[in-house]
Amino acid sequence: MNKQLRYRTILITGGAGFVGSNLAISFKRKYPNIRVIAFDNLKRRGSELNPGRLKQYGIEFVHGDIRNPEDLEFNTKIDLLFECSAEPSVMAGYGESPAYLINTNLVGTVNCLEFARKVKSDVIFLSTSRIYPYDVINRIKIAEKETRFEWSEEQETSFPGWSKNGIDVDFTLRGSKSMYGATKLCSEIILQEYIKMYGMKGVIIRCGVIAGPWQFGRVDQGVFTLWMLAHYFRKPLRYIGFGGRGKQVRDLLHVDDLFELLELLITSIDSINGEIYNLGGGRAVNLSLLETTELCEDITGNTIEILSEPKTRPADLSIYITDNQKISDAINWKPRRDARKILEDTYLWIKNNENVLRSLLI
Repeated sequence: MNKQLRYRTILITGGAGFVGSNLAISFKRKYPNIRVIAFDNLKRRGSELNPGRLKQYGIEFVHGDIRNPEDLEFNTKIDLLFECSAEPSVMAGYGESPAYLINTNLVGTVNCLEFARKVKSDVIFLSTSRIYPYDVINRIKIAEKETRFEWSEEQETSFPGWSKNGIDVDFTLRGSKSMYGATKLCSEIILQEYIKMYGMKGVIIRCGVIAGPWQFGRVDQGVFTLWMLAHYFRKPLRYIGFGGRGKQVRDLLHVDDLFELLELLITSIDSINGEIYNLGGGRAVNLSLLETTELCEDITGNTIEILSEPKTRPADLSIYITDNQKISDAINWKPRRDARKILEDTYLWIKNNENVLRSLLI
């Protein structure tokens, strides 16, 4: 690939988060002559480790909050905005006020779009697969196998936008999707209007589970990293929901695969302006929790206690697999790293940062 980008300055909101920091470093490594600015409020625990890491690569860090429009002021022209900032937990808002979630994931995104309009910046918006309604997805008939749930070959109802290959962008949006999913969908709609009304260039990527090094995993977000952390440090876990047997399935995508896709995507933005794509590991890269346990045991050599909690949490899914066909057709891309590679890279990151992670997360 040509080592030149059309963009000279890239701004990444959520730039000290897992996805944002990895993208910033990957772009700066490959294109050392571009200016990369990482913008973050450092609210999520673990993100405070990243400003120093970013600085080592020549990336500028700005401590700011997208909820405050005045924070989004720069003394340089911004050519491309990656909107990666979010309150990423599906459980956010349940049993508590959704104010922070709404102000960050919706109002904050509007502030970013208004900033992009003023400075004439292109926009890549990282949305989520959670914009699809969980009740409808859970109505897709499943079969229970030895280590996982699988979508059944025989369905009594038609589900447009679904096939054994996964969920594609034509899947229905009607139905409850969590406040997290709702705010991200609202932001998608507003971005589409900005593109149409103001002649902006932008693309929406509905991401499934992204995983890999420098993700500070928790029960509600970053489950594959959480699983490896728990095995490495020999801490107990729980299989939560759907009978408590660990058979629920998610696809997962290495954060380096995400970078390679976005690199291709921004070189094609003129021809795909305004498009929406689903993105994930798809049929090639997916695991159940039970299978994740087996891989973590094999990689770490450790066996831990895993308890069972049969009750299913709100908005949870028995299976989610992404149909990547639309984006694969558009830019000739597919994931290159399998599930074992993702977990092995995560293990090596934990091993190399053991002391910091032990005090921070365990």
